[in-house]
Amino acid sequence: MIVHPGGPLWSKKDAGAWSIPKGEYRPDDDPLEAAKREFTEEIGFPVPDGPLIELGDVTLKSGKVVTGYALEGDIDEKAIVSNKFELEWPPRSGRTQSFPEVDKAMWATFAAARRKLNPAQAEFLVRLLSVEIPSSS
Repeated sequence: MIVHPGGPLWSKKDAGAWSIPKGEYRPDDDPLEAAKREFTEEIGFPVPDGPLIELGDVTLKSGKVVTGYALEGDIDEKAIVSNKFELEWPPRSGRTQSFPEVDKAMWATFAAARRKLNPAQAEFLVRLLSVEIPSSS
């Protein structure tokens, strides 16, 4: 599942703008627990049960490091409910508006995900193809 960031700065962007569900965490946080928390905040559902595959780290252009995980799951992409953030919009208007952190999610083929994902995060797809997928049964 990949997600599109919400808010007016992303509303007209598609290729290269999507992401895996993610968020920031403190140095004393466990990366896996932080990933589960952020997934739930951005999607509105808990992480599905099943074996998790760690995909390592990638570094974004901004310098932020993202640790990726994958697992098999079944979540209705149309039913996501993201947490919200506040932003002054339009800029310098004095008006603060609330926007969803994620405005849509989708299940995507490898080719579509590679096209839509932030280029650094597309590396997770390559890594996923090279690992043995554990059985969920």
